[in-house]
Amino acid sequence: MRDADPKPIRLVDYRPPDWLVDTVDLDIGLHPTATVIRARLGMRPNPAGREGAPIVLDGDELVLKSLALDGETLAGNAYSVTPSSLTLLAPPQRALTLEIETLLDPSANTKLMGLYRSSGTYCTQCEAEGFRRITYFPDRPDVLAVYTTRIEAEREEAPVLLGNGNKVEEGELPGTTRHFAVWHDPWPKPCYLFALVGGRLDRVGDRFVTATGRDVELGIYVEPGKAARAGYAMDALKRSMRWDEEAFGCEYDLDVFNIVAVADFNMGAMENKGLNIFNDKYVLASPETATDNDYASIEGIIAHEYFHNWTGNRITCRDWFQLCLKEGLTVFRDQEFSADQRSRPVKRIIDVRLLKAYQFTEDAGPLAHPVRPATYREINNFYTATVYEKGAEVVRMLKTLLGSEGFRNGMDLYFERHDGQAATIEDFLACFADATGTDLAQFALWYAQSGTPQLAITGEWNPAERSYRLDVEQSVPPTPGQPDKQPMVIPLALGLVGPSGEDLPLTLADGTSPAGGVLTVDAPRHSFVFRDVAERPVPSLNRGFAAPVRLASNLSSDDLVFLARHDRDPFNRFEAVQTLALGYLIEATQAVRSGRNLPEPAALIAAMGASLADPALDPAFVGQVLTVPSESDIAREIGRDVDPDAVYAARATLRRAVGTALAEPLAGAFERFAAPGPYSPDAASAGRRTLRNTCLSLLAEAGAGEGVARALGLYRAADNMTDRLQSLMTLCHHAPGQRAEVLADFYERFRDDPLVLDKWFGIQSQIPEPGTLDRVRELTGHPAFSLRNPNRVRALIGSFATGNPTQFNRADGAGYDFLADTVLGLDGSNPQLAARLLGALKSWRVLEEGRRGKAEAALRRIAGTAGLSPDVSDIVTRSLA
Repeated sequence: MRDADPKPIRLVDYRPPDWLVDTVDLDIGLHPTATVIRARLGMRPNPAGREGAPIVLDGDELVLKSLALDGETLAGNAYSVTPSSLTLLAPPQRALTLEIETLLDPSANTKLMGLYRSSGTYCTQCEAEGFRRITYFPDRPDVLAVYTTRIEAEREEAPVLLGNGNKVEEGELPGTTRHFAVWHDPWPKPCYLFALVGGRLDRVGDRFVTATGRDVELGIYVEPGKAARAGYAMDALKRSMRWDEEAFGCEYDLDVFNIVAVADFNMGAMENKGLNIFNDKYVLASPETATDNDYASIEGIIAHEYFHNWTGNRITCRDWFQLCLKEGLTVFRDQEFSADQRSRPVKRIIDVRLLKAYQFTEDAGPLAHPVRPATYREINNFYTATVYEKGAEVVRMLKTLLGSEGFRNGMDLYFERHDGQAATIEDFLACFADATGTDLAQFALWYAQSGTPQLAITGEWNPAERSYRLDVEQSVPPTPGQPDKQPMVIPLALGLVGPSGEDLPLTLADGTSPAGGVLTVDAPRHSFVFRDVAERPVPSLNRGFAAPVRLASNLSSDDLVFLARHDRDPFNRFEAVQTLALGYLIEATQAVRSGRNLPEPAALIAAMGASLADPALDPAFVGQVLTVPSESDIAREIGRDVDPDAVYAARATLRRAVGTALAEPLAGAFERFAAPGPYSPDAASAGRRTLRNTCLSLLAEAGAGEGVARALGLYRAADNMTDRLQSLMTLCHHAPGQRAEVLADFYERFRDDPLVLDKWFGIQSQIPEPGTLDRVRELTGHPAFSLRNPNRVRALIGSFATGNPTQFNRADGAGYDFLADTVLGLDGSNPQLAARLLGALKSWRVLEEGRRGKAEAALRRIAGTAGLSPDVSDIVTRSLA
């Protein structure tokens, strides 16, 4: 058992391993309750380690059966063993072979870490520290070894046996009903990338020829009967492989690439070398069962895990503090891939929405941490929006500052210099500095300082001097453990938009022009003066969201309306509408709380209507413009003393106003963008559905019977899950009289499809009405609900806690108590899942006093419970600090 209150791990305390492992030979005899693991480790002292050091191996809930050194069984006084460690007290200081036999019960492994058995399939998950649940090992990412794995099982139970690398042998065991397969991975890797799968699975096969002519065998393995739903994932994989060759020069390096989809998985997917294991929701898709968002997620996550082959596998992390080196970099790569496959402006909007909703919120709360944290207690809790999404933004800024050519040169040098190594952020940045001659010492603060930088910008036109002055002041707010911050390097991309909507030339007072329209802000204050500006411009600030910062400017509402109509930067055209909307919603929320009349949103509605009426705009983009900021967005911008009921009322009022004022063009768009033919998940078709369903939602919010009638008609006629689910959601929220009928119909249609039932549970948990908590409690007793399935728990309880602000944040605190009960109930069986659910309370301090007190009481009840896992203990302790 791992220590429930582990000591903090600090970056400054890093030291190299005392022993290295060159080869790992595993012989694994699969059995539902008594799997035998025989590990043979080829080890040697590390010249960079401590001289004469013992061999200390990690373990977690292991049963040791035997131990031998160079073929000789070790005497009991030569080692010490516990369920969490194995220490050879005085090993010979030379190359040696250590043989370890452990016994596991995969069926009892409810934590879904290490080797577990789910729905009859054997599966592994070793990142971050799961390999120690399979055998004793130096479970750290800077120990790289070549693995050969022999897997043996009953043929009837597990006809498919998969491992890392290439399959080099397979056969039957004479006189038995068992068979085996041997897999060899020639590329040294850390143990967190180890994987095996055994079970009864169907295979979808294909081939890919690399840029240099290597023929790669591709396989996607799914539960029996689901192979027809893996076609899109295979197509996404092949497109990812080709794109990585073209965009980054990265070619695949094995003879086979396999993906396995499993139902019970704590994460989205895992990039194990040559054998990616996926949560099946990110593999399986058909028009009848998957939405447009599902298809986009499958495409992006397939790409993400494949791209890890180089940014994560061939070059891995020296230690877990460097997690962003693989995750942030690879998120940037998958974002660029999806932008090239779909609409780049719309993809950028979606990514920034996600960043603001999760990472900005994280930065503003008690769980704030740098992209590269300096300390942690439980590494599982640092797979966060900051590491992933903000980490990607830091890489994007690097590309903005260095330019496309300089960025590519730096990446090429990184691959060349560090292939086969466990690297650090310093190694990564040094490649770009060396490739371009750029000093990146100050830029490195993006990895070290937490908090979202804030830019206060004031623009002033001087007609007499025909100049425009931009004053920029930056600050970084204090965050836990970091009260004082240094100035950051911020690329500020901008344009000056003239009265007729054209971009004016950017010429600074010294006669130079900023490359790509990007100014570098690297001091607390800057003043930039542009010359030859004959007419008053409107500045378009932080175009493309070039830097992950919060902006405050002296732009007026009229300026924002102007940008919403004319800005040639699509992101900022969208952002102008969002800024108008948030300004209105904050004012409206205050009016609701004080009992005053709400302000009129005429300017905002006019800006939205202008986009809706513009036939030149991408329908997907218009759908984003018409999407009113979420309740979480509004709460984030308010920042303190938040009343979720007032926020909800203000937002609903605005949506009704938009639906009413734009009823005619919304109805026209709903009819005009009906699908011209059979369903297709391509970007253009998905964009049409996005706009159409956004129009439907606004029309229903307006209260007109026509909106509900359209939703009911769409539900009954739907030939795809996108339309069916949107119409179901609309009816559940706006037509209580039809709710029971359509929910029952949906359940009967899809009762045998777990992934679709997740949607059914999720929709009910997000209905914003007082009876929802009771409904959620009741659904936990539904025959189709199981606490052992992470997808089902996230769909029902996670969706309630993060997607239903008014009911989760009930004034009586019942929502918090329900979450606390669930977290405590799950902690013993799946602490990772429990800890992630607890993240729903990360913003408790911004709530109004009454709710804040009840949220704190729920957290303190959890904190006061004996025997908490390290995962939950870490989150609750930091939340209350």
